[in-house]
Amino acid sequence: MITAYFRELYQGVVDGWNRFWFTPTDPATLGLIRIFAGSMLFYTHLVWSIDLNGFMGEKGRFSHELVERMHRGSDFAFSYLPVFDGNPSMLWLVHIIGLVILLMFALGLWSKVTSVLAFMIAVSYVHRAPGALFGLDQINVMLAMYLMLGGAGEAFSLDRWIEKRRYPMRDLPTTSTAANVSIRLIQLHMCVIYLFAGTGKLLGDTWWEGTALWGAVANSEYQSLDMTWLASYPLLIALMTQVSLAWEISYCVLVWPRLTRPIVLTLAVPLHLGIAMCMGMITFGLIMLVGNFAFVSPWVIREVEAELKKRLGKAEPTATAAAS
Repeated sequence: MITAYFRELYQGVVDGWNRFWFTPTDPATLGLIRIFAGSMLFYTHLVWSIDLNGFMGEKGRFSHELVERMHRGSDFAFSYLPVFDGNPSMLWLVHIIGLVILLMFALGLWSKVTSVLAFMIAVSYVHRAPGALFGLDQINVMLAMYLMLGGAGEAFSLDRWIEKRRYPMRDLPTTSTAANVSIRLIQLHMCVIYLFAGTGKLLGDTWWEGTALWGAVANSEYQSLDMTWLASYPLLIALMTQVSLAWEISYCVLVWPRLTRPIVLTLAVPLHLGIAMCMGMITFGLIMLVGNFAFVSPWVIREVEAELKKRLGKAEPTATAAAS
């Protein structure tokens, strides 16, 4: 009897593991993440163009010796940029090629190749200028890493559109195991990020006191909107501080059940948009919301897509009649 129990327990764990990781899923969610994350990758690397040689050049702010010291001699700090940074013209050529690849990845063109190249590009820029590393870059690289595993170009992509035009009679697959694996990895990584962020805050006295949020909005270095009026509402500051802390700590538990997931994801919007608008970290706030998209079910995205097509379909005859 005991043996039968453990055999059933083992089989249940194995079945649950395989169901969690390897159940084919609609790649709609991953395709949408590719569009948003790819666009952010293109934008953030386009910004380097403002002073490319100043940051990535051999004689710029980060010499090879300084970069090596910052990496502490790590052999894993891969970057192809040092090969070209001694020649400004070559550096610009490689930079422009990289931007084209990132744009192709965002559009879903040759996704299986451009997804891998996008990850290599993102890692190379991060390792070439470690002194400019920011949370945005870390999330960019994380998303690029999981997007290259497969399935990112199977929905909302030029690859899919071209395939449908080229083979109109072929039944294209509507689900993907690779897409599910990528989504699961993003989901788990987001849970780890929030869990460590929340538990790390517990080490600060201001989070226990409920005054941490005031320290953030009153910091003139990051202040983009004047939120100092909150000083007149200490209870509101304390409430917002404790809610954001509780949300981060409980995220990894409450985001999985279908009953609590909408609440968790809804709270993510004002939290990250608040960081974006009040502290000037717009790109970081947006990329964190992109990561949260991993928990949006594909059927929700398909419902929105169907509704948009329905509305556009209704608008087209009206526009045609007006033109005639």
